[in-house]
Amino acid sequence: MESATTNNKTIFLIGFMGSGKTTWGRKLAQKTGWPFIDLDEQITQLIGQSIPEYFERYGEDAFRELESHTLKSLTFTQPTVVSTGGGTPCFFDNMAWMNDNGTTVYLQLPPKMLWDRLTKSNITSRPALRGLSGEQLLEHIQAKLAEREPHYRKAAHVMNQLSLTVDDLIKLTENS
Repeated sequence: MESATTNNKTIFLIGFMGSGKTTWGRKLAQKTGWPFIDLDEQITQLIGQSIPEYFERYGEDAFRELESHTLKSLTFTQPTVVSTGGGTPCFFDNMAWMNDNGTTVYLQLPPKMLWDRLTKSNITSRPALRGLSGEQLLEHIQAKLAEREPHYRKAAHVMNQLSLTVDDLIKLTENS
């Protein structure tokens, strides 16, 4: 597939659900003045329903195909910040495509911190976590993270989210 961008200044934020991709993406976009795209919001607008509804109706395989297609349909006429879904880098050639079309940044957090954040959020909006809580949720996060880590580690930059600042992200935009 051809490159969707001519500027290669696009920043793709990747990481597990709850790692702060959308929060950091919005902060970075605000600070740089770049447009911000949340891939999950893009998909929701496209399909006219929530991602959990789509998951329930069509299943994960159909969602992952839609997600990959939506990602690769994005066009960038200027530097842009893109927040991806937690599984986006792990399917098809999405990670390679993002690396070819911008700079990838893995926002890394330990499982216990992800668990803490996710237990404080609306878990029903996350289809992969439905019906999980407590120790069972932590074990699920640990297993999924171990499975996804090899994909996430293909990012151009791995950032420890515990010590991350918006200035750290801005430096990446200057060096891209």
